[in-house]
Amino acid sequence: MSKPPVDLEVKDALLIFKTIWKQLEIEFGQRNMRFPKEVILLGGAPGAGKGTNTDFIRKVRDISEPPIVVSELLSSPEALAIKAQGGMVGDREVVGLVFRRLLDEKYQNGVILDGFPRTKVQVECLKMLFDQMNALRREFANSPHDLVHFKQPTFHIMVLFVDEAESVARQLKRGRETTDHNEEVERSGIGDRWEKRPTDFDAELARNRYRVFKEQTYDALVSLKQIFHYHFINAQAALEVVQENILHELEYQSSLELDPRTYQLLTRIPLASEIVSHARRELVERLDAYEIEHTDLFHQVVDILEEKFMPIVVRHAISGRANINSEDSIWEDDLALAMLIDVFSERGYHATIDIRRHNSPHKFDMQTGAIEYHRKKVYRIIIRFQGSEIRRG
Repeated sequence: MSKPPVDLEVKDALLIFKTIWKQLEIEFGQRNMRFPKEVILLGGAPGAGKGTNTDFIRKVRDISEPPIVVSELLSSPEALAIKAQGGMVGDREVVGLVFRRLLDEKYQNGVILDGFPRTKVQVECLKMLFDQMNALRREFANSPHDLVHFKQPTFHIMVLFVDEAESVARQLKRGRETTDHNEEVERSGIGDRWEKRPTDFDAELARNRYRVFKEQTYDALVSLKQIFHYHFINAQAALEVVQENILHELEYQSSLELDPRTYQLLTRIPLASEIVSHARRELVERLDAYEIEHTDLFHQVVDILEEKFMPIVVRHAISGRANINSEDSIWEDDLALAMLIDVFSERGYHATIDIRRHNSPHKFDMQTGAIEYHRKKVYRIIIRFQGSEIRRG
């Protein structure tokens, strides 16, 4: 029985990957093949705002180091000539440079990788890297000293997208801004000149650069959608809207990012969103039950809140926080404390209770000088709410 045909690009990728991986193992040693735990692969149409949004993404994901920008890694004259025409450099050079840079110790906790992958070969090499990272984790699973350096890998694919017309307009705008900036630098002698990219001054080159992105880079990134976390961001909106979408897309998802054993343990604690989704309905049910099943106690609690607590709360309307100490014996009943919290919650306040115990002198023995103490409970209730601002002037 004949074997199914193997995609030529997959074969090329396998050869490239094996060659590069072997070189890295020889150079670093297997125990030092420590790639970043989190890799955000940032791709975008020309002019989509990758540079503008990179620092925001770093802040959201707590990534300390600047991104690895593939175009900056490729500084050879041959690469520069290809990029000037809106093309791309060879896969072997790109993959080798990227993988070696990812092993830099400063990227251990996370990194943004700008401009990779861009071809099907690079996509296949990326898949192989992910598999090898997991294989290394399994290899050192029984060695806690080593395993700490081989964490569960998390790959994010993030695409900032604009259409062709917007992309070309933004590229040409950047060209005009570059010209104005460089002329000002020449005139004043202050500042550094910006790089002039041919694609920022020629509409046809700008369109060609966009087509290269759409036909190769975009398709390459989309092919990873079923494997890694995939985030498609419409970058034609205002910056604040784009960043709000990025923030939403990169929210922490423990089920996808934690080690499976850790996640299985934590599932015993319900998600906050699960509790909150039913909180209002359950609050209403509890309050109605207090009135029906515990009428006297419920009325006593409400009377105390109205007569003793609210005058203090009102005096703190500006700050939005009132601290109230109470020694009332009614709070000995846990149900009364639950009623207090629920009543304030229903009225739009947030109440927390802290029980303090201290000894109070109760009796003094004149003959022995001994002092008897009475153990007292003080209930410290903190009420928080939206305060008011004082207008001045």
